[in-house]
Amino acid sequence: MKSDSFSRLSQVLGYRFNDVSLLTVALTHRSFGTPNNERLEFLGDAILTYVMAELLFVRFPSANEGQLTRLRADLVKEETLAEIATQLKLGGELRLGGGELKSGGWRRASILADAFEAIVGAVYLDANNEIYQVKQLISRLFAEKLLKLDLKESKDAKTRLQEYLQARRLELPRYQVLTVVGNPHEQHFSIECHVTGLEKPTYGEGNSRRHAEQVAAAQALDLLQKISTRDRAA
Repeated sequence: MKSDSFSRLSQVLGYRFNDVSLLTVALTHRSFGTPNNERLEFLGDAILTYVMAELLFVRFPSANEGQLTRLRADLVKEETLAEIATQLKLGGELRLGGGELKSGGWRRASILADAFEAIVGAVYLDANNEIYQVKQLISRLFAEKLLKLDLKESKDAKTRLQEYLQARRLELPRYQVLTVVGNPHEQHFSIECHVTGLEKPTYGEGNSRRHAEQVAAAQALDLLQKISTRDRAA
């Protein structure tokens, strides 16, 4: 790894690696060759889930298990991790194979999220398996998102849409897969959400079926609420 890249990443991460090779591996996609970041990603995913659970447990002493689970899922989902990775400008530091470079892999949410998880795993190993350094890193990078969390808004869009419809004794939404493209490990989904009360289905897409459904559900709920507000004002 170039010394200027190492210095920049050390600064934005707030952590200086003793073993630079760990950071290099964390930024190496499998398309580049071996060793790559898949094993570090596996470790980082587990560590991130644990640390986030503890941070939320302390942050929300009155929250129940379901609320904590939803909050954690929102913080460690691919889209959130990719956003953090983008803020850290990891895309430009990734080591990618020729095919991924041509297809813009440095912008792909799944690759960015995996790289961030791999860095978490690398920091843990570099710190001699001490969790403290990793907790400091995660707490710092997620500080703004943790502060903005609200238990009242901890439910995901699909859950809120379902509860909205149930409260009005309407049929539950129906999700329909329109297209699935890409390789099995990097698929892209297009989804329609059919809801009673809307003239047309809403549309969502994403790198997972769940994310695409969430996008479509959020749009449906927003439209239903706008219609309700308009009708009350009429």
